[in-house]
Amino acid sequence: MEATEIFEQLNQSLPGTVRNVLDRFGQAELEIDPVRTVEVLRFLQQTPGLEFNMLVDLVSLDYSTFPGWTGPRFGLLYLLKSLTQGHRLQVKTYLSAENPQAPSVTSLWANANHLERESFDQMGIRFTGHPNLKRLLNHHEFVGHPLRKDYP
Repeated sequence: MEATEIFEQLNQSLPGTVRNVLDRFGQAELEIDPVRTVEVLRFLQQTPGLEFNMLVDLVSLDYSTFPGWTGPRFGLLYLLKSLTQGHRLQVKTYLSAENPQAPSVTSLWANANHLERESFDQMGIRFTGHPNLKRLLNHHEFVGHPLRKDYP
């Protein structure tokens, strides 16, 4: 399924949620508003024909040292797959350096619990509504977030 087809369905049902649409090497990618993350991902998961019923991964990014980058410091990339339709999608959102937070998607996919905790622990991104947001890989007394570009 092409990115433009997904965009058209989203734009009809949830106008204004998609900021940018790309199709890189046959891989659809959407950029969305972080405030509406749960709403968009629920639509992608539950809409017949789309049915992105698997959260493959959740990747957090620190763009602070990317040459020429002028956008928000942090990014979240949701990698989705439809097991019934066989297509994949990347959903990207950007978060500010001052308050890097996004809504939790644990209500949609159980494995988001672990993935969000990892992003919180390693990058310092908070997930509002997460049922148990605490460190996962580092001990509770550890100071800082080791995957941030400014970590010593």
